[in-house]
Amino acid sequence: MKQLTGLDASFLNMETPNTFGHVTGLMLFDRPSPDFDPYAAVYEKYASLVGELEPMRRRLVEVPFGLDKPYWVFDPHFDIDYHIREISIARPGLVDQLADQVCRIVGRPMDRSRPLWEVYVIDGLANGWWGMLTKFHHATIDGAAGQLMLESVLSTNPDDGPPPESPRWEPEPIPGQTEMLRLTLEKLARNPLMAVRTQTRMLRTVAKALGIADLSGASSFVRDSVYKLMGRPTRERPWVMMPLTSAPPTPWNKSITPHRRFAMRTTSLENIKRLKNATGGTVNDIVMAICAGGLRQYLLAHDALPDKPLRAMVPVSIRTGNESDPWTNRVSGLVAELPTHCDDPLERIELCRKAMGVAKQQFELMPAESLIDIAQSSPPVVSAAAARLASKLKLADRFTMPANLVISNVPGPREPLYFAGAQLQHQFPVSIVTDGQGLNITVTSYMDRLDFGFIVDRDLVPDVWELADMHIEEITRLLRASGTEAAESPRAAPRRGPMQKVLEAKRASGKAKAKKAAVKKKPATGKKTAAKRKPAVKRKAAVKRKAAK
Repeated sequence: MKQLTGLDASFLNMETPNTFGHVTGLMLFDRPSPDFDPYAAVYEKYASLVGELEPMRRRLVEVPFGLDKPYWVFDPHFDIDYHIREISIARPGLVDQLADQVCRIVGRPMDRSRPLWEVYVIDGLANGWWGMLTKFHHATIDGAAGQLMLESVLSTNPDDGPPPESPRWEPEPIPGQTEMLRLTLEKLARNPLMAVRTQTRMLRTVAKALGIADLSGASSFVRDSVYKLMGRPTRERPWVMMPLTSAPPTPWNKSITPHRRFAMRTTSLENIKRLKNATGGTVNDIVMAICAGGLRQYLLAHDALPDKPLRAMVPVSIRTGNESDPWTNRVSGLVAELPTHCDDPLERIELCRKAMGVAKQQFELMPAESLIDIAQSSPPVVSAAAARLASKLKLADRFTMPANLVISNVPGPREPLYFAGAQLQHQFPVSIVTDGQGLNITVTSYMDRLDFGFIVDRDLVPDVWELADMHIEEITRLLRASGTEAAESPRAAPRRGPMQKVLEAKRASGKAKAKKAAVKKKPATGKKTAAKRKPAVKRKAAVKRKAAK
């Protein structure tokens, strides 16, 4: 039995009837042979990993009354048939039909009485491909741990044989409430001292980062801070303004519903690299500039563009590689400005580069380890109650968050990966939206392409596909502005569109065909009618001759 860390538990405590703490990934594969059975292959592979990968066999045990963080135990009632499922997309199986199924799966909470993962095999795609949707709770793994797990699932060898049997593992009995209360009381006795140590360590670390060595240094820093706010000159000291004010409001910075929309788009990674070389930035600078330009176009189209730049929260992994337990969260974040107020594409790239530099300095001022320590000493019952109360009161409709959205750029492998001989073609991330942040953009690179995943609240951003297309259009705009030749023309995969419009188009097409057929029939009143009358005239003449005889 192992207790969750404070950061792990925070992803459980954030959940409300409208907000879910699971992260999802959609992988699309080709079909190595006509008789390939993707469901059988996925079932066999994951069954072999249960004894190898700890997150797949452990379930939660809650502490009574939420007095302390939950514990993990190896599930004594583990049932792999519950975790691996299959669905098929209706014809024609286009990309937006696939996205609709993803939204339905993402918009359902996970059963906490079972290990917090699910895998869906999705067949029936138009091009003969098939999909695998993995759904893991963020309390179980973070993005970096997810990549470690992905390495166990995929292979660089297309000719890998069948997976071996799962290593044996021992289930654990589920402890009763009495035992959980005993463990909790022992910990609570130590918790006040732990909280004090955490706060002292955090203040000391922040003071060191700011160059404060003693009390006089602290008073000088306060004086310089006040002078800076008043616009008066200060002594030479690196100055970083922390994001203390609210971000400017946008249509998606409101309370969310439990329903989602999802869109996915792909572009050439070589185009991004050429833009990087032409502008002197990094790949991440270009990705941020693409998001800034795409969001600018979307807000202009909705007459909702703020005068001030938007703010993006950018997740950052703080893994060192020396962690004793890889299956836990080691993630923090920084806040960077998005220059949506700027109309020059090249200037937006430069502003993104500077904004990321400032955000990294801010990140260093508040070390991630201290934030994790704070989460470690926070009572779960308070955190969960606060999240539920904020959702119930719809506080996100009254106050704007410090950041407008989350943007994440995850570097992926450059070599092709395979699953049971099927080559991975795309890897689309599906992340989390929360109250006040109804839009999340996550980008993953794989081989020679960049895959965008847009997850939104269904009501706040109903036209998410248009938003996704605007991001792809922004790449063309940046290439043109920088005079860079495209390695590959940005293009969008075909989609069916809303069924209402499909039916309207079908009706309009049917009416046009009927009208065309009617026009073709009109000339039949000429020659054909005369031809039909001819036999009647001949019969009349024959009758007259017969009568004359």
